[in-house]
Amino acid sequence: MIVLRSLIFNILFYVVLVLFLVLCSPVLLMPRIYAIRALQAWGRVSNWLLEKICNIKVEVRGAQNIPPGPLLVAGKHQSAWETFAVPPLLDDPCMVEKKELFYIPIYGWPYTYKFRMIGVDRSGGSKSLKDLIARGREEIARGRQIVILPEGTRRPVGAPPDYKPGAAALYAGLNVPCVPFGLNAGQCWPRRSFLRRPGTITIEFGPVIPAGLPRKEFQVRLQDAIESITNRLVAENRS
Repeated sequence: MIVLRSLIFNILFYVVLVLFLVLCSPVLLMPRIYAIRALQAWGRVSNWLLEKICNIKVEVRGAQNIPPGPLLVAGKHQSAWETFAVPPLLDDPCMVEKKELFYIPIYGWPYTYKFRMIGVDRSGGSKSLKDLIARGREEIARGRQIVILPEGTRRPVGAPPDYKPGAAALYAGLNVPCVPFGLNAGQCWPRRSFLRRPGTITIEFGPVIPAGLPRKEFQVRLQDAIESITNRLVAENRS
């Protein structure tokens, strides 16, 4: 039954994505915020499909910890779920994404450019970090919330953390507070698997990390916050 439900969901997930890309094409001629609202609507519909087809519910905790205005949001990356489910939880999200996504037909161009997401060349070294900070400053000046998944790629549930320097570089370069989040999405939406296992995906936003901390101190606080929340949520889901 899980296999059949997962197959139906995966087919509908991509069908709905294509429909949104086609039906929402008029937003490409409108102010950017309309495109963001369409992106958020797609995320909500995808979560609805997860619940109705795969019996996967979503619980959001700690939303009161998200202050208004420009912000850095950094969290755990266990599955594809967080890439579409986090934007609806923020006012004007700007996702940090691998640059390869910008080259995907239809989605990458023109939508990713319309969303004004930030593309990162993961093999670009220090130049990539400088470009990341420069683009981050542009979007922060617009009052947006920049979302980064500091490990850069999906990590299996229980895998040792592997944090890259991008989040700390953004924090140091943008001078804005940071809200960490943890989740257990990988238990229901496993990495590199088409199976969608019944359960509850919980995402929890932790207390704000204030702006202005030394970079190394921030890195430690961020990792500790994300990992402690994630480990607790994973343990809860197993009990």
